[in-house]
Amino acid sequence: MSDPRIRCVEVKSPRGATVTHIRWGDGHVGVYPHHVLRGYCPCAGCQGHSGTISFIDCSGTQLELEEIEPVGNYALRLQWFDGHGSGLYSYPYLRDLCYCEHCRPKNEDKSPRARM
Repeated sequence: MSDPRIRCVEVKSPRGATVTHIRWGDGHVGVYPHHVLRGYCPCAGCQGHSGTISFIDCSGTQLELEEIEPVGNYALRLQWFDGHGSGLYSYPYLRDLCYCEHCRPKNEDKSPRARM
């Protein structure tokens, strides 16, 4: 059986929202501000091919999600209203990007983060 920490159970991102919530198999509800999701987009167009993930300033960019599509049992593809949508956010990567009150303290001092 897969690790419940990285089993996506539910995704909530209403039209017009600036934050997406993901409920994980272990009951944790992850909080994902759209500027964080877009800033840490893992696609090669945003990050290049070095294998290191860096925060990309997305000021002035459309930060509303048009579509969230599951990719197998391992990732989500986020389609933004400005047409950007080539990044696949693996479940372990998303879990690591969580900005809920419990996870935020470990994340605030690691900006930009370079983990996947």
